[in-house]
Amino acid sequence: MIDLFSGLDAWVLVSLLLALTFVLAFEFINGFHDTANAVATVIYTKAMPPHLAVFFSGVFNFLGVLLGGVGVAYAIVHLLPVELLINVNTGHGLAMVFSLLAAAIAWNLGTWYFGIPASSSHTLIGSILGVGLANALISDIPLGDGVNWQKAIDIGVSLLLSPMAGFAVAALVLLGLKWWRPLSKMHKTPEQRRKLDDKKHPPFWNRLVLVISAMGVSFVHGSNDGQKGIGLIMLVLIGIVPAQFVLDLNSTTYQIERTRDATLHLSQFYQRNEATLGEFLALGKAKTGDLPEQFSCNPQQTEPTIDALLNSLKGVTEYRSLSPEKRVEVRRYLLCLDDTAKKVGKLPGLQAREKADLDKLRKDLTATTEYAPFWVILAVALALGLGTMVGWKRVVLTIGEKIGKQGMTYAQGMSAQITAACAIGMANIFSLPVSTTHVLSSGVAGTMVANKSGLQGGTVKTILLAWVLTLPATVGLSAALFWFATKFIV
Repeated sequence: MIDLFSGLDAWVLVSLLLALTFVLAFEFINGFHDTANAVATVIYTKAMPPHLAVFFSGVFNFLGVLLGGVGVAYAIVHLLPVELLINVNTGHGLAMVFSLLAAAIAWNLGTWYFGIPASSSHTLIGSILGVGLANALISDIPLGDGVNWQKAIDIGVSLLLSPMAGFAVAALVLLGLKWWRPLSKMHKTPEQRRKLDDKKHPPFWNRLVLVISAMGVSFVHGSNDGQKGIGLIMLVLIGIVPAQFVLDLNSTTYQIERTRDATLHLSQFYQRNEATLGEFLALGKAKTGDLPEQFSCNPQQTEPTIDALLNSLKGVTEYRSLSPEKRVEVRRYLLCLDDTAKKVGKLPGLQAREKADLDKLRKDLTATTEYAPFWVILAVALALGLGTMVGWKRVVLTIGEKIGKQGMTYAQGMSAQITAACAIGMANIFSLPVSTTHVLSSGVAGTMVANKSGLQGGTVKTILLAWVLTLPATVGLSAALFWFATKFIV
């Protein structure tokens, strides 16, 4: 790892270390900001002592990051338009990273301080969108091109629907438990259990389910939120030291061969579908020499881009043999071909089987650009896991007692946690970032309604207000910081 940073100018090295510290600080704050969402029910119901619950939650967050992959990481990265990702320089890279991180950290700390279960996912996404929009204004490009709006819409839909699904499903799970075992002790609150049964802890099976589901929420939270930190670090590394990180330098000869084959098969795919795609891609009308000096991703330049990439990879068995400039060039070609292929997949006229083939080719195209070194994954896992072990008290009371007008029963805790673990796990499978905070707190609210406990209007309004304000607040803050940095610092 150390040799990757050798030869850097002192100011670049200091900036890089500072940027990495910022990212890890964000993940640490994310850990204690979101910890209560994973352990609130298990602590409130006294299924586990707080210190044990927080410790094991940290361990499972750590494991979630290690085993979660990088799908969500690059869903976050690709919120930025491909033009910004391929043309970023060191100065703009620093401004971009520090602006979005400063905005995200400030909002996270503020909501945590006031005990508001706000979403780190919304916070980070808003900060990225703010940087993209500010970059569009500064660069005099249309706002519609400042952000990858299709990706933003996909993520926005997942962030919008997941709390609604959490509310409805958790309510249905609780109704099912009440129908199945209406007289069970699992429908008591901890206070009722203490007064009526003179027992401090939940019944054994309820306690076991509460503990397992809490660790499940911790694991999927680590996987989903940890990947966001991985994506941020990759933005930092690619923006500041592109020569070392634009491509996975540890790619095997076989992986590079797969990339080359995917490029060749992509060309054949377009030729096979020339009747449908010929006009969109200007097939047969452009040559390799037609690529402009200031490279940009243009579907009309697809054939020249394919030819240029095949020429660049000809005879290459390892990426380390390429010059730093050539590595950046190869990444640009790969990102642009993937971006165009994604647009092609949305065009009418292609058969479902052809779209499936195109998706497979896209995976091979991005196999050596969408990656993360193990040390990055480990650093994020440690930051999130350690952060999980502090700062949990402020939000636990909100989740346990201030959402409903009555305390939470064991059955409500189980319903909310099982729903949250399944919902976030499904989001991980489809590489969609979701909010652990909102899924779990909406699940608790759903169980309160199903249990006819009623909701505390003040708390619910505060949570909803944070949910509504987080995106515009972080968009505005990160955009202002990025504008200031590019105008007066970079």
